[in-house]
Amino acid sequence: MTTVKVDKSNFQADVLNANVPVVVDFWAEWCGPCKQIAPALEDIATELGAKVKIAKLNIDENPELAAQFGVRSIPTLMIFKGGEVADMKVGAAPKTALSHWINGSLA
Repeated sequence: MTTVKVDKSNFQADVLNANVPVVVDFWAEWCGPCKQIAPALEDIATELGAKVKIAKLNIDENPELAAQFGVRSIPTLMIFKGGEVADMKVGAAPKTALSHWINGSLA
């Protein structure tokens, strides 16, 4: 599975009502560290397949969702399970660290 784009129109259905854990990457075009982790998130999405959904939410296009979840710095990654935030990570990290963090949340 590849990463999916979410915004205010599909956030409820694709994230909050998802039947698998969802990692939401709160990012922006101008954010260097966000662009740095994007390929790693694509790889992880492919590796984990249907076990997890990885979604990208552009905070410039969806400021109300960023505010709703208290995003103050990007990249911010949140893992949603059953419509609730289960874990959060702020800042860029290498693929191995991201993969370990995501896999740990699936256990």
